[in-house]
Amino acid sequence: MTSHEFVRLLVELSVMLACALAGGRLMRRFRQPAVLGEMLAGIVLGPTIVGAFAPEWQERLFSEAGTAADVRDGVIKLGMLFFLFVVGLEIDLTQLWKHGWTAFLIGTIGTAVPLASGVALAYALPASMLPCHVPVLPFGLFLGACLANSANPVLARILLDLGLLRQNIGAVLMTATVVDDLVGWSLLAIILGNFDGDGNVSAGRAAITSVLVVVGVFVALLFVGRFVAMPLLRRARQGAWPVGFIGVAVVLILLSAAVAEYLGIHAFLGPFLLGLALAPTPKERHEAYEVLNHFALSFFVPVYFVSMGLHSDFIKNFDAAWVASILLAACASKIASTFAAARMAGLDARTSLAVGFGMNARGATGIILAGVGLENHVIDQPVYVALVIMALATSLAAGPLMKSTLRIRGEGPAKTNDDDAELY
Repeated sequence: MTSHEFVRLLVELSVMLACALAGGRLMRRFRQPAVLGEMLAGIVLGPTIVGAFAPEWQERLFSEAGTAADVRDGVIKLGMLFFLFVVGLEIDLTQLWKHGWTAFLIGTIGTAVPLASGVALAYALPASMLPCHVPVLPFGLFLGACLANSANPVLARILLDLGLLRQNIGAVLMTATVVDDLVGWSLLAIILGNFDGDGNVSAGRAAITSVLVVVGVFVALLFVGRFVAMPLLRRARQGAWPVGFIGVAVVLILLSAAVAEYLGIHAFLGPFLLGLALAPTPKERHEAYEVLNHFALSFFVPVYFVSMGLHSDFIKNFDAAWVASILLAACASKIASTFAAARMAGLDARTSLAVGFGMNARGATGIILAGVGLENHVIDQPVYVALVIMALATSLAAGPLMKSTLRIRGEGPAKTNDDDAELY
């Protein structure tokens, strides 16, 4: 890398981070997701706004060619890995036993129906709307994985604001998202494992082999996380805190991603599963989350979400038919399925509807899913834009709809400092 390219890289990252912080802070003032401000910052910096009025300046600063662009892309991918590691830390598998049938029913039905809806949507739409190089079934399964997703961090913040996080409905909802996350991310890894770099289906590996690889990685990383990572992190906590802890955690994150990528599944699955296995007790999970959450969210994650806005012209690639189709399918399938599952589990109608609204939030994980699909050429630009809009719209609507349905007045007893709280 030449001196000129290095200067350009530093300026690129500085501009991206500064705009991300400004956008996130602005959105938090209105109690909106920080990721919305970061995405809007990327849209402004990208081809949608700056590229339309000053294309030469935008191309010079955020060129897609050269060593600086390659390094920037590497930093952006690191942001995704760290964010998914933190998402994995949020998941408590022991809660599945505690809240058992109700959470399992909501999570399972609330995942299966949207997944089927994505496949049905792919077959129902005209062939002219579909990416020409991707078979209908894999494309539909990817859409289904995006529709089935629920944003664990967004839902936690909504429940906290409404004073419901420590109540039974909060525990049930947070546990139900465990099923969503496990099924959704694993399915996505299986789907992407059968695509080559151009988005074409690879004939080199059968679907059953992909499933076995994902299951094997899942079991191996859970074992490594419990019996290797946890002892290392405990020892790191006894030494230089938090420097030693962060250093060991980063090594584990990078190695888990490398193993997953080497085995032919996407690198994101490794850190996600490692985070899932990292903290077997609430106390350990809290300590790990606090340190790594601040580390990841201070730089890598904001830069990642700004980059999501740089990938597409959101005006040129806005397709009303795709936006309406995906938004309708996402809301109808998720709300209806989780409402029905909650009623089957014995919850009253009002609480069941609130469950549906809460599980409908896609948040930052929905944007990551869309970004991974675009990067691997499984979807095209109009579908990407529609999925991002759906993720943001469902996240913005979830809190007010839950509050109105449950007839909650005020902001709820549990509050956090807006300057410190991130909503993804």
